[in-house]
Amino acid sequence: MSLRYLPEYAQAVRFSLDLATKEAEHLRYSESTLFSKPIDLEWVKSLNTRPEVAEKVEAFISRFGRLQDHLGEKLLPRFANLVGENSKTLLDTLAFAEKVGVLSSADAFIVARKLRNTLVYEYMYDTQIFLDSLLAAQQACHLFFSIIEKTEAEVDQLGVQR
Repeated sequence: MSLRYLPEYAQAVRFSLDLATKEAEHLRYSESTLFSKPIDLEWVKSLNTRPEVAEKVEAFISRFGRLQDHLGEKLLPRFANLVGENSKTLLDTLAFAEKVGVLSSADAFIVARKLRNTLVYEYMYDTQIFLDSLLAAQQACHLFFSIIEKTEAEVDQLGVQR
């Protein structure tokens, strides 16, 4: 009999997938409400006078960062462990995830990782950088959602029980 995966990692992977799915649902909600209307430079400049919208921005940024952290620090490393890959660094994990097809681009993930800092620190200082980062984060959400879907499909294909 040959093992398709290491069973001692199965529960941790399923837990991480469940949590990532829940976090993604919250991020999808924030994304859909925040980007329901076009966002431009004037919209960003008006955030100082529209606290209800600024609160939506904060929720989006927080959820974006939380999901990105979870994918890079929990889900992808645990998936790698599940299939016997012993990645020591985030770069190793991303390279592995890209190689097996659960991540379309390690470079895109790294760019998305840097976005969080820009979103947090440029929020009140440089409206153009903030706008560009916000729009890039919207696109990065789809990368995150895809990682979850592809990882779940791989885990299911391996036969890891729910």
